[in-house]
Amino acid sequence: MSHPSAARLPLEGVRVLDLSRVLAGPMCAQALGDLGAEVIKIEHPGRGDDTRDWGQRVGSRNTAYFNSANRNKQSVGVDLQKPEGQKLVRDLAARCDVVIQNFKFGGIDKMGLGYEQLKAVNPALVYCSITGYRTDGPEAARPGYDLVVQGEAGLMALSGEEGQGPLKFGVAAVDMFTGMYSAQAILAALFDRQRTGVGRHVEMALYDCGLMITSYYGMEALLMGGDPPKYGNAHPSIVPYGVFDAADGPVVITVGNNAQFQRFCTEVIERPDLAADERFATNVGRSKHRHELLPQLRAELASRPRALLLERLAAAGIPCGEVLGLLEALQSRRSTEAGLVTEMPNPETGRVQVLAPPYRIDGQRMPVRSAPPLLAQDTDQVLGGVLGMDAAAIDALRQAGVL
Repeated sequence: MSHPSAARLPLEGVRVLDLSRVLAGPMCAQALGDLGAEVIKIEHPGRGDDTRDWGQRVGSRNTAYFNSANRNKQSVGVDLQKPEGQKLVRDLAARCDVVIQNFKFGGIDKMGLGYEQLKAVNPALVYCSITGYRTDGPEAARPGYDLVVQGEAGLMALSGEEGQGPLKFGVAAVDMFTGMYSAQAILAALFDRQRTGVGRHVEMALYDCGLMITSYYGMEALLMGGDPPKYGNAHPSIVPYGVFDAADGPVVITVGNNAQFQRFCTEVIERPDLAADERFATNVGRSKHRHELLPQLRAELASRPRALLLERLAAAGIPCGEVLGLLEALQSRRSTEAGLVTEMPNPETGRVQVLAPPYRIDGQRMPVRSAPPLLAQDTDQVLGGVLGMDAAAIDALRQAGVL
């Protein structure tokens, strides 16, 4: 993987205080870290982030889940229930550009770490609050959970095959989109701060972001006055488009226009009679008559090996691809040559695999500067370097159970 050496990282010099846990907030902070920000993650010194106990274990205190959202961060262990811990975090916030938190509604204010409280000591602070629901509404105090919002926002109603009941996304899509939307808003607030010198309070709700994910399906529902049909791996308005079984495995085929369909019939499956059928001449017609067309296409595709189909499809200029298993995709030549999976040193396991940032700027991928941290591994370095505390003061706080 190529690392920008002389190139300046876009957010170099920006310091982020990550008070969040689980996924939406950590994903937001990780995105800023990927772009060069210094990210200080505050965790409970004993139990750490909840996700340190979720999924496959990596070493003694990390997991695959935790590692997916916490690269390019430093971990500082502070007990926020203790006044001394709250003071440490206030002191850090005074020296940071961004604070991200996703505590339950009202909880952060009780610790003296709410927006108004930190704004008083750092007016330039960009402060991001992530909640389940809008803070000025009747559900403000409800906790936010990805799966709950997937149900409430209608997302489960658009996934799956025709006739299938509610189905969630394979990943926590609401949390992940909320993290990315939050990072966008923080970057906008930082840009605005360059002009005004004043910070902003960014408020993001899982439900709001979940509803946005419905996207064109949501617009269809509003226009129809009802729920659109489910199409599984197919497309609601483009035919043929989806996953099809070749003789030796699945393949994705996306026939995007009428000229492609003509080539598909004649050059790929050798059925010029389908190309000449007036019912299938236009995409509108193919969508209308999909139940007559698709069984014939599936039979033709199932009789041919995947490699042959992919070769013919590519030659005909029709978008296509293999359907790989997850491990296959991660270990594929495409992923490897792009540097999307990298290895980093780990004091417990020797090496640890980490997904690399997707961002490429000026021809170079943003680097994994540090692997997901061990719990509280950077406490002394951050308190000494950022707050100027000496070893004796840090040790006294550790003896008192604050760190």
